[in-house]
Amino acid sequence: MNSAVRRGPGCAASVAVLLLTVTACSSGTQEGTPAATPSAAASAGQQGPVASPSSSASGRSTSMNIRVTLDGRPVDAVLNDSPAARGFAALLPLTLDLKDFHGTERVADLPRTLDTAGASEPVAATVGDIAYYAPWGNLALFYQDGPDPSPDLLVLGHPDVSADQLGRATSITVEAAS
Repeated sequence: MNSAVRRGPGCAASVAVLLLTVTACSSGTQEGTPAATPSAAASAGQQGPVASPSSSASGRSTSMNIRVTLDGRPVDAVLNDSPAARGFAALLPLTLDLKDFHGTERVADLPRTLDTAGASEPVAATVGDIAYYAPWGNLALFYQDGPDPSPDLLVLGHPDVSADQLGRATSITVEAAS
């Protein structure tokens, strides 16, 4: 009981300092660097800030709409704002043949590796995730929940498609949304 009483004020002070630090860091901008605003993101053809598992410490990130075509059927999709997702977007337009991997995901080799620096905390891939597996340099579309979280597996985004359609897909074309 005494240890909890002693830790209480210290924890409260730590939380207060952390809150002030996050607030100070997220509200200021450097001179000559525009602040990220929903209108600035919209004018760049991107959605405004949204919360996501790969969000920054402030809880915000910018996503990018893309067009995914699976076996000739177009679907909408969104990429997050991670360095790997931005690197993937730089490869677009891209058409790849997909093959099944372990009855869980459809995979394809990318033409080059993606930047994994600054990746967010690992999360387990879930049904519908578009992910990048760094050791093999491949794209993965999960039609079943994936393995435990791994720093090697980076979720890039999510298409608006059923798990059944993902599980049957043999080809994917990805391009920037217009």
